[in-house]
Amino acid sequence: ESDATVWTSDYAVGQEIVIPLKNGEGGFVADERTLDELEGEGRVIARYLDINPNGSRRDIAGISNASGTVVGLMPHPEHAVESLTGPSTDGLGFFTSVVGSFLKASA
Repeated sequence: ESDATVWTSDYAVGQEIVIPLKNGEGGFVADERTLDELEGEGRVIARYLDINPNGSRRDIAGISNASGTVVGLMPHPEHAVESLTGPSTDGLGFFTSVVGSFLKASA
C-alpha cells in the first residue's frame, strides 16, 4: 500500500506479498474520520487481500505513524524471511528497509 516508511521502502506500491497471520482474533477498528485521515495521509501500509480474517475496517492490516518510523502490523513478517520456515521470503523487505534506513542515516 505505502512504500513511504522506514519499514516499507524496499517494497513497491501495490506489491502483493504473502506474510503469515498468527492471531485468531483482533482486527483494526477506527471511526470513519480516522480511517479517511490514515488513507488520505498515505499511512495505511498494508491491507488484507482476498480475505479479511479478523474483520479489520477497510481491510487494513498495517498503519504507520505520521513520520513513517513506527508501524503497527497484524501479519508477522518475521515468519516470512526464510523459505525453509515460511510460506515465502516476502517479509524480508520489512527488515531490509529498516537496515537501509539506518545505513542512510549513518552515512
